[in-house]
Amino acid sequence: MPPAIPTATYRIQLTADFGFDDAAAIVPYLKALGISHLYASPFTKARKGSTHGYDIVDHTQLNPELGGEEAFARLSAALKSHDIGLILDFVPNHVGVHFADNPWWLDVLEWGPASPHAASFDIDWDILPFRTRGGVLLPIIGSSYGKALESGEIELRYDPGEGSFSAWYFEHRLPIAPQRYSEILRAVVREADAADDPAGKAILDLAARYRGLRHPDRNEAPAFKAALKAIPGSAALIDKGLLAYRAGEGRTAQIQALHNLLERQHYKLGHWQLAASEINYRRFFDVNTLAGLRVEDGGTFEAIHRLVKRLIADGQLQGLRLDHIDGLRDPAQYFQRLRRLARDAQGKAAAPLYMVIEKILGEGEALPRFAGVHGTTGYEWLNVITHALVDGAGLQPLDEVWRQVSNTSPDFAPVLKEAKRRVLQTLLLSEFTVLTRLLARIAGGHYSTRDFSADNLRQVFELYVLHFPVYRTYLTASGPTALDRELIAQTIEKARADWFGADDGIFDFLQDALTMDLLKPGRAAHSKPRVRRFALKVQQFTGPTMAKSLEDTSFYRYHRLLALNEVGGEASAHALPPDAFHRQMTQRARDWPHGMTATMTHDAKRGEDARTRLLALAEMPGEWASLVAKWKLLNAPHLVTDGERRAPSATFEYMLYQALIGAWPLQPDADFTDRMQGYALKAAREGKQQTNWINPDLAYEEGIRTFIDRILDPAQSGPFLESLQNLSQRVSVIGALNSLSQMTLKATMPGVPDFYQGTEFWDFSLVDPDNRRKVDFAARETSLAALAEPDWDALLTTWSDGRLKLAWTRQLLKLRSELRDVFTDGDYRPLAVNGPHRDHAIAFARSRGADAAIIVVGKNFAPLSDQGRQWPRGDAFDATVEISGLVIDGDDRTELPLSELFCDLPVAIRRARVVNAKRTVRTRRKSDA
Repeated sequence: MPPAIPTATYRIQLTADFGFDDAAAIVPYLKALGISHLYASPFTKARKGSTHGYDIVDHTQLNPELGGEEAFARLSAALKSHDIGLILDFVPNHVGVHFADNPWWLDVLEWGPASPHAASFDIDWDILPFRTRGGVLLPIIGSSYGKALESGEIELRYDPGEGSFSAWYFEHRLPIAPQRYSEILRAVVREADAADDPAGKAILDLAARYRGLRHPDRNEAPAFKAALKAIPGSAALIDKGLLAYRAGEGRTAQIQALHNLLERQHYKLGHWQLAASEINYRRFFDVNTLAGLRVEDGGTFEAIHRLVKRLIADGQLQGLRLDHIDGLRDPAQYFQRLRRLARDAQGKAAAPLYMVIEKILGEGEALPRFAGVHGTTGYEWLNVITHALVDGAGLQPLDEVWRQVSNTSPDFAPVLKEAKRRVLQTLLLSEFTVLTRLLARIAGGHYSTRDFSADNLRQVFELYVLHFPVYRTYLTASGPTALDRELIAQTIEKARADWFGADDGIFDFLQDALTMDLLKPGRAAHSKPRVRRFALKVQQFTGPTMAKSLEDTSFYRYHRLLALNEVGGEASAHALPPDAFHRQMTQRARDWPHGMTATMTHDAKRGEDARTRLLALAEMPGEWASLVAKWKLLNAPHLVTDGERRAPSATFEYMLYQALIGAWPLQPDADFTDRMQGYALKAAREGKQQTNWINPDLAYEEGIRTFIDRILDPAQSGPFLESLQNLSQRVSVIGALNSLSQMTLKATMPGVPDFYQGTEFWDFSLVDPDNRRKVDFAARETSLAALAEPDWDALLTTWSDGRLKLAWTRQLLKLRSELRDVFTDGDYRPLAVNGPHRDHAIAFARSRGADAAIIVVGKNFAPLSDQGRQWPRGDAFDATVEISGLVIDGDDRTELPLSELFCDLPVAIRRARVVNAKRTVRTRRKSDA
C-alpha cells in the first residue's frame, strides 16, 4: 500500500491524446524514479476536446475521452501493483456551461428556477434590465443579438428522439420551456397547412390538452414529449412547419415570431461582450463558459462527490487536490463535509485521506486551518525557494534598469492598484455591480442608512476592493474570525484615507456589512439574508479580482525581473536571507509538514529552469543592463512604428528579452519562433495596455509579431542573435546550477515534493498552453535505466541534455524513500555557514530520532564559475558548515568544508546520526486531523 503521506508526487496532464492507458504505461518509470503518488489532472467528464479537464460537465462520470471506466480500471491495477497512490485534482467550484453537453445547465435553461438543479448555480434571476420576467443572461452571440436573429444564425429545431424543442446558436443548445410548446405546435401546424392532416389533428389535440401546462409543474412534461414523438408523421410535419420561426433576410414576421418566443424563455441571449457588465451568474473568474457551483447546497455537494466517494471506498483514490477553494462560499463547511464523506467511504480504521488545496497566500498571510487539509499545493514555497536563491545585491540595480525602461518608479503597489481598477471596470464589472446593488438595497432597508447614495456606496466599496491585500477572508454564517475582523478593519482605514468625499459613517456602515455586525442584537434591523449574502459573496469576489489583477494583469506590466513574476509571488520582492528562510522552514516543519512543495505547475508563468536562468540576471545586473542597451540599438530598425506609436512598447520589448533568455533552447527547436509568438500575444493581451482580450488592437499585435519575426531571423538580426546566444551560454550554466539547488531544496525541506510532468529534464517552457506540450516519456525512461550508477563527471560534460537533472532527481527521491520518517515528520535544524563564501550556500539538517540528513546547496554562482561559462569546482567555495551534534560515518568533525561537500556537484546531501538522540514519539498535528 502507498504511504498515507506521499513521499513524492508526479503531476500529469490527462487529455484525449494521453489518457488512462498512457498513464498506466508510465507507472513503472515513475516507480523507478521514486514517486509514491501519481497526481492527475481532473478526470471526471469534461467538455469534449478539453486540454486541461477543468471544464467539467458531469462530476459523476469518468471522462470517456480518457478511456472511461475500463481504462481507469487498468490504470488502478497498474498503480496498485507498484504501490503507487492516486491523487485527483478535483474541481468543486465550477462546471462547464453553454454548448450542449451539461445536463444540469440545460435543465436550468429549460425550467428556470423550477429546475431541481437551479439551486446548484449562483444565479441572480431578477436583475436583468428591461425584462419583466426573471432569467439568466447567456453571452454567447458573436455579433449583436439583432444581427444574429435577422441573419438566421439562431434556429429553432425539433428533436424527434426527445419530443423536444430547442433554439440553437451554432453549437449552443437553448432548450425551449415546455410552457411554450402548445403555441409552437399550433404555429407549425398552421404554417404547414396541416390542420386537416391526421398528424396535424393529433398535434393540435395534444396542444389543446396540454395548453394549461404551467410553471413550476414538471410532472406533465415527460408525458407531453412522449405523446408528441409518438404521433405518426409528427417529425416531418413539425420540421416543415418550423418555417414559421425560420428567420432570415426579409422574413420579418418569422424574425419577430422567433424573437417573441426567445423573450419568453428563462434566459436572455446577448453579445459575448455583455458579460462584462450584465452577466448574472457567478463564473470562474471571467470565463463565461465556466459557471460557479453552489457547493454549499447539500444536494449539490452530494451529487458532485458521488464518484469521488466510490473511488475512495474502492481503494482507487488516495488523495485529493481541491481546486480554487477561494471560490467557495464557505470553505470551512465544505472541508468538514468532505472529511466526513472520506471517513464514511474509507472506514474509521483507515488513515486520513491526503488532501491539499489550491490556495494562494499573500505575503505574511497564514493558511487557515481546514478540517482534514494537509496544506497547499505549494505556490508559496515555489516563491520562497526563488527568493532564497536570488542574489539580493543585484535587485537594486535591476530596479534602476526598470525605472529607466519604464520611466516609472519600481514600486509595485501602484501597478497592482491600477490593474485592479481596470479589472473592476471591465472583466468583473458584472459581479461588482451585483454586489454594489445589493449593498445599496441593504442601506435602503433602514431609515438610519438610507441616505447613503448608491453612487457613494459604489465608490467606497471600490476603494475597499482596491486596497484589499489578499485573496479573501473566511467568514462563515456565524461571523468573522479575529484575524478576518482585523484585516477588514485595516483595509477600511486604507480606503477611508483614499476617500475625498464626506464620510458621515459610510465606511463604518460598509465595515459592519462586511463583518455582518449589522446583524448584532440591538443594531438597526437590516435584512439578515441580504447582509449575509453580501458579506459571503464579497469573499467569492475578492479572490477573482486579485487573481485577474495580479497574476493576469500586473505580472504582464511589471518586468523588473520575470523570475519573481510567478503565481503566488511578489514581483517586487526582496531576497530572502538564510536566517529568514530557516525561520520559515522551522515553522513549516511544525505547522504544515505535509503540504506540497512545487517548483513547476500547470499554472506557472514559465518553466522552472527558465526561472532559475533568469535569477542569473540578478548576479550580473551591470552586464545585463549594457546588453539590453546594445540590443535596443540593434533592434531599433525592426520596431513597427506609426507616428509616435511603436510596437512593441519599450517595456514590452524589455520583457521579451527576458523571456527569450529564459526560454532559449539548448538544442535546436524548429517551433521556437511560433512558441514565442504565442507567448507574446498572450502576454500583450493579459497586460491590457496596448491591446486586450475584449477589444484587441490587431495593428499593435501584428507589430509585435513582425518585430519577433525580424529579431529571430538570422538574415536580419545576426549580431543580435550572436550576442543573445553568448549571454544564453553563460546564464544557462548558472541557471542549471540554480536549478540543482532549487530541486534539492524542494526535495529536502519540510513538505511533499511535487514534480510536474517532463521536468526531470530541463524545462524552459513558457506559460500555458506551452507548458502542457506532449512529454517524451520513452526518452526519460530509457535515460533513467542507463543511470543506475551515475558518473557525475560524465554527466557534467553533457549537462545540456538534461540527464544530469534526471539522475539527481532520482538520487534525491531515493534518499527520501530511505529516510522517509526524517523527511516526512522530521525536525528542521539550520546549520551555520562560515567563511569568506558563506553567502554562497544554504545549509540545514533534517532529523528524526537518531537518523538525520545534512543538506547543503550553493547559490550566487556567477562570481565562482569562471565568468559563468564553466561549472565551478569544489575548491572554488571557501567556507565551512557547522555540524555539531551530527556524525557522518563515525567522522567526529564539527565542520565540513564546502570544497569537500561540493566535490561532485554544488549541492550535497550526507546521511548522518544525531549525537545522544532521544527517542521521539510522533505527535498528531492539527493538519492531520
